[in-house]
Amino acid sequence: MKQDNILVLDLGSSENTTIARWVRDLGVYSEIHPHDITAQQIKDLQTVRGIIINGGKNNIIDGEAIDVLEEIYSLGLPVLSVEHPSTQATKSLDAWGNEEESKVVLKEFVFDTCKAEANWNMKNFVEDQVALLRKQIGDKKVLLALSGGVDSSVVAALLIKAIGKQLVCVHVNHGLMRKNESEGVIAMFEKDLEENLVYVDASERFLGKLKGVSEPEEKRKIIGNEFIRVFEEEARKLDGIDFLAQGTIYPDIVESGTKTHKVVKSHHNVGGLPDDLQFELVEPLFQLFKDEVRACGVELGLPHDMVYRQPFPGPGLGVRCLGEIEIDRLEAVRESDAILREEFAAAGLDQKVWQYFTVVPNFKSVGVRNNERTYEYPVIIRAVNTIDAMTATIEPIEWPILLKITDRIINEVKHVNRVCYDLSPKPGGTIEWE
Repeated sequence: MKQDNILVLDLGSSENTTIARWVRDLGVYSEIHPHDITAQQIKDLQTVRGIIINGGKNNIIDGEAIDVLEEIYSLGLPVLSVEHPSTQATKSLDAWGNEEESKVVLKEFVFDTCKAEANWNMKNFVEDQVALLRKQIGDKKVLLALSGGVDSSVVAALLIKAIGKQLVCVHVNHGLMRKNESEGVIAMFEKDLEENLVYVDASERFLGKLKGVSEPEEKRKIIGNEFIRVFEEEARKLDGIDFLAQGTIYPDIVESGTKTHKVVKSHHNVGGLPDDLQFELVEPLFQLFKDEVRACGVELGLPHDMVYRQPFPGPGLGVRCLGEIEIDRLEAVRESDAILREEFAAAGLDQKVWQYFTVVPNFKSVGVRNNERTYEYPVIIRAVNTIDAMTATIEPIEWPILLKITDRIINEVKHVNRVCYDLSPKPGGTIEWE
């Protein structure tokens, strides 16, 4: 079943994702597209019921103000213009000011003006994606980069539903996984995928490529490129692999840069892809936010502990071992993260906090152990709550819990003599440190 669609055209606003989410909260599907989308491209989407032209402070590119193409007004679709008022628009709004009032205007536009039907839900989304995947893939085979995280797991479930045995999953251990992570992924999926689950231990290969590299963007791109090379090598061992599936979601795309938004950080599955990619991409979740991905997983019948497990970035601990990746600090990140997860689970915080992890920076400080001077690394704890990963708040952890975690890390993790707690929300900081 095709859902009605309200397009949000990006004219440099920082509120695009907010507006799209408000529309989806009304039960109507909404997509964000660039300002220069053509009338034909909108026609090709087939189910568009209205357009929101959303202006903002980033509407200047190369010194010139940007605008939508004049031809979109010839489509006969209702248009709501925000901040760049147009005489051709059906309605205009000075700005997204008061949230309650803005939502009233939006609701009237969506239902009264656009006559959209509230048929956006995960059941319909899954049905649509299954149909689209079958149409895109045909009788070919798909290679899925299966990290074991929520996003790739949901993609795997969608693909199994759509194409079954045409799916081959490859799990690559790049040496930057959490403690016992790869073992858990294999145990979780080998029963369902059997011979279609390939495990590749490429730890030495990745760590060798990253030796001497300290700049975060360069690290991400090296990891992204090497992932693709490993997948290409595995694909050559198989017959008929034409597609590469990824768990790309909308926040990945936004943070990796758009026409009106500068790069925050390149995600290995977006900004880190090589120009000579040999596959056609399959990315069924690219318009979903993280909470919607979880809802999709529930709809697909995935286990609760899989759907609500900790998010884990594609570059893994490589972006939590800051600067050049060194073995002693990498192990300190891995061991301290395991302690944090154990203690959060014991305190019931694993069901309350959206994401929590440790970071080990590339500098040392003076400390004392057994009445002797030490010169070792600090461990930084980060625990955040968010709905869609676009903004995040800090979880206030009770002191006794923090003190217990601190005591365990200092006494059980090698090369560490301090523990700190990161109080920075997003924005100012991003969720990850790199």
